[in-house]
This record gives sequence, structure tokens and C-alpha cells, in this order.
Amino acid sequence: MMLKLHWAPDNANLPVRIALEMFRLPFEAVRVDRANGQHRSAAYREKNPQGLIPVLEDGDCVMFETGAILWYLAEKAGRLGPSGPKFADDYARSTVLKWLFYLSNTVHADLRAAFYADRYIDDGATELLRAGISRRMNDHFDMLEEYVYDRIVGHPTILPDIYCGVLARWAQLYPRNNPVLPGIEKWPTLQAMCARVESHPGAIKAFMAESIPAEQALTVPRAPELPAADVTGA
Repeated sequence: MMLKLHWAPDNANLPVRIALEMFRLPFEAVRVDRANGQHRSAAYREKNPQGLIPVLEDGDCVMFETGAILWYLAEKAGRLGPSGPKFADDYARSTVLKWLFYLSNTVHADLRAAFYADRYIDDGATELLRAGISRRMNDHFDMLEEYVYDRIVGHPTILPDIYCGVLARWAQLYPRNNPVLPGIEKWPTLQAMCARVESHPGAIKAFMAESIPAEQALTVPRAPELPAADVTGA
């Protein structure tokens, strides 16, 4: 049975779609009407009780949480990136898993708090929260620049590269008119990693499918020309 990805433009499904395209896993893309709250409907919450995007269906298996879906796809593809390493490689698998958890549980979670600060704190203090998260994002990227996933070599793109690249994109774009970071030039290793990901044919195909301007989509990103309510960070 074909995989089914429930998605909205430039939402947390983006790294999943990139991975699907890079792994060349056939899938059906089902657009979620985010602007009209379809992700909060009872039918959608049966798939993801949080009412968040994305959801991946594989027959009777229904997955949510971006990091978990990426891991599921790697296991299904038998490799941790489009050219490897193999999923069965104990060292590579453990290394990728710990960084994937870090990106999901810490970096992505911080960005979400910046995008939707009013859900975390009273309106009068939202800018203070965003300023604190901006400092944390600088610290996150400093650490990622230093460790670069324990220097896995020989495989130009792996799951954490895809996820981190998309997080870097969002940090430079959202919230609209007040992004978390002004750019990623101070982290040249991460910038080069993002450039590798954004130039991959699978990533370009994913960007185009989500109305994302594909040129330098991760390094010098531009938002989709869509209503803000359709897009993450609105």
C-alpha cells in the first residue's frame, strides 16, 4: 500500500517530504486545509490527537511527530540517507538517532515556542520569550557547528542534515517580520550542509510541491507566496 503524507505548505511535513523524495519512496500527498482548521477536526485528530501536521499513513500504521516519521522512513528504506549509511550500521544508526532526537525535542520545540509565543506566555512578554529563544538558537547552532553529528563522513546527506536544514530555513523566516535568526552565515559548516541538502533533486522537487521558492531554499530562504494562515510560523 502506498504511503500517504498529510501536509500543508512549509509545515513540519517539509523534512518528511524531502526524505520521501530523496529515498524515492512512492507516496500520496494529502493537503490539509490548515487555514480552515482541518488539522483540528475530529477526523484528523483520530490520526494525530495533537491536531498537528504532519501525519504519515502506511496501511494500518499511522505515524505522527516529524522525527519519528523520519526514523520510520529510514528503517523502511534500509538506510539513513539517500546514499547511506545502512540502517543496520550500529554506529551510524546510534549517532543519527541521538541527533535526530535533539533536533526534534530541543531545536524544533524551541522554534515552535517562538512561532506561537502567545500559546506559551502572556502577550505582554512574547517578545521577551522570542529574544530568549533567539539566544538559544544561536547556542544550538554553535554546538551543531562544532560537532556536525560526530563527523559522520562519506555520506553527504543524512536524516539530521535534512531536518536541521529545514529548521535553519524556518529560523530565518518565521515569525514573519520578526524571524528568530537573521541568517546562518556565522556557521559555515552548517551553511554548507544546508546548501548540499537544498541542491539535491529530491529536495528541489519537495520545495516545488509546497510552493516554496527552490533557489537557496535553506540558506537564503523565501516564504511561499501563500496566505500566512496556510504556512508554519504564521
